[in-house]
Amino acid sequence: MFTFGELIVILVVVGIVAGIVSTAAGLASLVSYPVLLALGLPPVMANVTNTVGLVFTSFGAVPASRRELRGHGQELKTLIPLTLVGSIVGAILLFIIPAATFAKVVPFFILIAGILVLIPRHIHIKQPGEIVVTPKWMTALAWLGIFLVGAYTGYFGAAGGVLMLSILSFTSAAPFVVYNAQKNLALGLANIVSAVVYGLQTPIQWRYVLPLGIGFLIGGSLGPRIVRHLPARLLKIVIGIGALGLAASLFKSAYGL
Repeated sequence: MFTFGELIVILVVVGIVAGIVSTAAGLASLVSYPVLLALGLPPVMANVTNTVGLVFTSFGAVPASRRELRGHGQELKTLIPLTLVGSIVGAILLFIIPAATFAKVVPFFILIAGILVLIPRHIHIKQPGEIVVTPKWMTALAWLGIFLVGAYTGYFGAAGGVLMLSILSFTSAAPFVVYNAQKNLALGLANIVSAVVYGLQTPIQWRYVLPLGIGFLIGGSLGPRIVRHLPARLLKIVIGIGALGLAASLFKSAYGL
């Protein structure tokens, strides 16, 4: 059993690493969620703690991503509302669906996200002044996907970034570094909404959240800067493999494999 001081150090360090991984790859859960489970928190409480802590990530990531977000307000006008509405629905579902069911369905979501990220996708990058016409059915499908990712984020904050990246990798005409920044902003706002809903439903474990949040804040400010200097394809491979590894781990713990 750790002392309170040791617990703080562990959570801050975990938060820094998870914050970098979250903003660079959308995989904070690969680091923070398993650690919270190992520290003795039950699955739903670990998820609540992780999501509330992730709020701090956006305070570091969004200011560090201003360069990538500039000039993309039109996309964000669609991305943010759909994500926020979905996150409210998902956060409410977390307290309706039994915890045992929660633990068993999460690995499937993460497995699908990892596979989608690894699928090669060659998208034409829109040039200044160029008009790109997207079929209405594809637009509607993309909007539904974003809403569902928002709902998933509200239901299970961990790995929501991977799901959002998997959707945007198929729908966005922007480079990875840009839609990764959009993901950080949209899911950061979604995490804030989810945290408010969680706070109305269950006590928040602040002794875990605050040190984890400090680490998330530091790591969140570093992640976008790291992304600018790494090849997009390399990041996607790391994200996909990490998601598959996390899914395998959660399958093992949920189904006793």
